Amino acid sequence: MEIPGDLRFTPSHEWVRMNDDGSVTIGISQHAQEQLGDLVYVETPEMDMSCDAEQGVAVVESVKAASDIYSPMKGTIVACNPALADTPELINSDPYGDGWIFTIMPDSLDDYENLMGPDDYQAMTENEG
Repeated sequence: MEIPGDLRFTPSHEWVRMNDDGSVTIGISQHAQEQLGDLVYVETPEMDMSCDAEQGVAVVESVKAASDIYSPMKGTIVACNPALADTPELINSDPYGDGWIFTIMPDSLDDYENLMGPDDYQAMTENEG
């Protein structure tokens, strides 16, 4: 499994990319989308919504299951991926690129510093079986 080196990860399989403007973009990992299977629906969060760290803000549904997507940090939703409404399978085909789900402007970067780096995340997924 290829994991980009510029990302941080949550134990619930969200990835987090720091943007130049201080915002962070969030999606689900390749591992997570493989576990879910073919995605058929994505419910993105509401724009300008305030959220807490570990709060469920989005939902992805596959032919197998529905799964909540959690905000990795406290902040305000500043963007959602509009392409997912018509093509949720972007998450399957490009989970770290065009398959991003939402962007938040974090209240602080403390939560970001506590996220797993790529090596720790890979070790966690290998230990899951």
